[in-house]
Formats: sequence, C-alpha cells, structure tokens
Amino acid sequence: MNTKSRSDSYAAAGVDITAGYRAVELMKSHIARTVIPGVMGGVGGFGGLFELDLTGIEKPVLVSGTDGVGTKLKLAFLLDKHDTIGIDCVAMCVNDVICAGAKPLFFLDYIACGKNVPERIEQIVAGVCEGCVQSGAALIGGETAEMPGFYPEDEYDLAGYVTGVVDKSRIIDNSRMAAGDVVIALPSSGVHSNGFSLVRKVFNLNKPDIRALKAGNSLLGGRSLGETLLEPTKIYVKPVLALIDEISVKGISHITGGGFYENIPRSIPDGLGARIDKKSIRVLPIFDMIAEVGAISEHDMFNTFNMGVGMSIIVAPQDAKRSLEILRAHGEDAYIIGEIVESADKIEIV
Repeated sequence: MNTKSRSDSYAAAGVDITAGYRAVELMKSHIARTVIPGVMGGVGGFGGLFELDLTGIEKPVLVSGTDGVGTKLKLAFLLDKHDTIGIDCVAMCVNDVICAGAKPLFFLDYIACGKNVPERIEQIVAGVCEGCVQSGAALIGGETAEMPGFYPEDEYDLAGYVTGVVDKSRIIDNSRMAAGDVVIALPSSGVHSNGFSLVRKVFNLNKPDIRALKAGNSLLGGRSLGETLLEPTKIYVKPVLALIDEISVKGISHITGGGFYENIPRSIPDGLGARIDKKSIRVLPIFDMIAEVGAISEHDMFNTFNMGVGMSIIVAPQDAKRSLEILRAHGEDAYIIGEIVESADKIEIV
C-alpha cells in the first residue's frame, strides 16, 4: 500500500486517494479467487496481462462484450446490499459472449462513485469475483473512479468488459438452423438485470416503504420483494460450454432487455421464426406480481422481461433429448418451449 501518495488539497475537494489504495488492498483476496492459467502479474499495473493458450484452437477468434447493471443498482442502494450486484455485471457480459460459443477468458470492471468507501467497494468487487469464478474468467484489472459532485456520496455505477475465445470453425452463427429445430429454455433466477426502470415504477421504488420491501411475501415463497428483485443474474457459461462440447448447437439467445420479442429473433436467420408455446413457459411468481400490480399487458411483459427464461438454445430435434440430459447434469432444469418454423415473423408466442 502506498503510504506517501496523499494530497490534502485533493482530499478537500472530495477525492481521497488513500481510500482508493485501501480498497485495492481489501479486494486482493477476492481477486485471487479468479486466477486461472494465463493470468500474468497482479492487479495495480496500467494494464491487465493474459497469456492466451491456443492449444486445440486452429483459428482463434476473440469475442468481446461489455455491459452494466443499469437501474437495478438503485435497489442495491435502497437495501444497502452491495455483495451480489457484481455478479449481475459479470453475467450480463459473459452470458452474451457465450451466445457465440466463446469461452470467457478475462474480465475488467469499472466503478464510478461519489465517495470511495473501501468496505463498500470491496463488497462490489467481491460480487464481481464471484461472477468470474462462476464463469471461469479471471478478473485481471479494473478502475475505481471517485467523482464527488457527479454522483451522490452513497451511489455508484458499475460496468464491465469481458473477452472470450472460440475456434472460428465452432462459432455459433445460425447458418445451419432449419425448420423443425427445437427451442430449449434455461430457467432464469428472477428479473436478472433488465426492465428495472419499469419495476421501480410499478413498485414505487423511488419513494419506497423500506419495511414492506424487506418483509416476507407469501406470493414470493416467503422471500421479501427486495430480496427477490435483487437476486443476481444467473450465469450460464459452464453448462452451455458443456453442451456445445457434445452437441452441434445452432443458436443461442441471452434473454435480456427487450425480452422474448427482441432477443430470441437475434439468433434466427431470415425466413425462419421461433414458435413459442406460451403454456410451456414456467413463469416465475415475481413476473405475475409485476403484471398485476402494474397492470401491464402480456405482450409488454414478454417484450420487457425474461419471464423465467434466461437463455434459449436451438438444437436439431434428434439432439434435443441428449441436450436436456447434458444441461440437467450441469445443474440446469432445461425444458423445451418451442420450435423453429418457416415464417416471415421471427417470433410467435402462441
């Protein structure tokens, strides 16, 4: 820890350099959990180093993704709970690159805050590291920016960036998709990290009753509304990598902002569409509650939220049974929700 670098003038302006050093020291034990083969050096340099092992990869293609957590952060502020929001940040990035079949390699995070409270920064980064462990990626660097006057003292923003690798011959690009292929659903853990501007409006989270937010709710299986909404985004990397090692997967969609109507079509070529059986979808209770309290139409629900399906995977019909077996063996209670049909409409929910 640097004990000589201190500016009284900068501190008087609201930026405590020494708090930044302390935050880095606190997060080092968490970062150590994410170290995988390829990581070179430790945190604290001007760039993160990663040695790429290309064993078994003939034509490596790097796949990158970046995202943030969005206004779900407002709920973390309300509940003063910061140790899971980093999982969301990692999930939003790694779940995207896995759609191309890429294995995540390393992750970088960016935290901007009104006041650097080292213990809070440690909690945020602990969540990021947990997300990295779940996805098999290494946290090799990041940035914490203290920005007084730009953010309120008790608030922050969080974003991340991931790089993965896939052999060019194994990129999942929908070129082999055909009518009759099967659409498999991977269950979500909840709202994940999308639609929270609407969620906040529905439940009046700009002026919340904190006690009600923390109270157990029978409609949510005894969990509180706050706990249910803050449930971190599920990370699908390891089960999906296990699947594509054995099965020729034809398309993958991460169901994020825009819900079913925007995301499932992204993995489908022109001339084909997904016909989704609405009755087969295992809608989570939180979505029923959002729809009822907010008087939101079914279309808008499916066009905003994941509705209990965090990821969809498209495989040939003859591979469907084995795909379900592999996914279930890796902890995913996967099930079939539809099929690919010849259609000018990219998606129908019937």
